[in-house]
Amino acid sequence: AALIREESNIQRPVYYVSKRLLDAETRYPDMEKLALALVIASRKLQPYFHAHSIRVFTNFPLRQVLQKPETSGRLLKWAVELSQFDINFQPRTAIKGQALADFIAEFTYDVNLPTGVLEKPASDTSKLWKLYVDGSSNENGAGAGIVLISLEGHNIHYALRFKFPTSNNEAEYEALIAGLKLAQEMKVEAIEVYSDSQLVVCQVKGGYHARGERMMAYLKKVQ
Repeated sequence: AALIREESNIQRPVYYVSKRLLDAETRYPDMEKLALALVIASRKLQPYFHAHSIRVFTNFPLRQVLQKPETSGRLLKWAVELSQFDINFQPRTAIKGQALADFIAEFTYDVNLPTGVLEKPASDTSKLWKLYVDGSSNENGAGAGIVLISLEGHNIHYALRFKFPTSNNEAEYEALIAGLKLAQEMKVEAIEVYSDSQLVVCQVKGGYHARGERMMAYLKKVQ
């Protein structure tokens, strides 16, 4: 993390904070790693955080993650700790200079992404965010995986665990809905969506008819 002071419309680095993650911390979900970076910066630079309003520049939905009602565990603890400071989150595009360029983490992943295209609203794919969704359900429970990729190639990963029974097809829809909500929170204007569920892809594109009230409700919500 880098602390930047802006004077006369010029941004100057003031302090740099770095920390090697512990073994357990390397296995945190990526949004938790970002939250941890902010917490560590606030601890090391506490006098600055108490004395000034802090603007956090990020293209990730860190504010939404820390402030959502269902936040629990480590995130809840960190959210309470950070609440003592005047922190505002802004898109990283608002940074005028390149002072942070070498200090912003680029998250990369080795994942098997689903390949069925749900929607392709523009011919120039370089102007599209990409959303990959996958849901599954078995006797042990249901969950979903989401990967949202920005225009700059930044990756946001989410793993969801559903606390209600679902079929495989319903889990696929839940994953899609959660991914679209995330994209909406990020104010994404154009997106290309991928799913490995042939049923969901064909229903959303109009090739299949949704059968049953629940599936019809899911389809309506997506549309």
